[in-house]
Amino acid sequence: MIKDFDKWNIKKKEINERVGLFCHERELWWCTFGLNVGYEQNGSDIEYRRPAVILKSLSRETCFVIPLTTSKNYHKYRPSIGLVGNKEACALLSQMRVIDTKRLVKKIGSLDQQTFNSIRKTVKDML
Repeated sequence: MIKDFDKWNIKKKEINERVGLFCHERELWWCTFGLNVGYEQNGSDIEYRRPAVILKSLSRETCFVIPLTTSKNYHKYRPSIGLVGNKEACALLSQMRVIDTKRLVKKIGSLDQQTFNSIRKTVKDML
């Protein structure tokens, strides 16, 4: 697949000018992940966005997130989190990363405490 990194770089410059948004753990957000290298998770639409769950707010400027997918490929590091919008979603634990809060676009909900605790435990078991 050929990737248009030039188009993403234009968008990235716009994102860099944004003011970061404040977030809390367990929240679900649309995030601008961009166009990434190799098998790193990309944003999935023309705005390079995909939903993610906030695992930890690290500061006003950064947070630790887990991207979400609607792919039905089962894996122990891809646990279901239930419906996001009207689609069944899974957390991509293998793609968790720190992002700048400027990448946050819109809050779309929150995970229930039990599901969040289960995901957090799986993350701890991975390390």
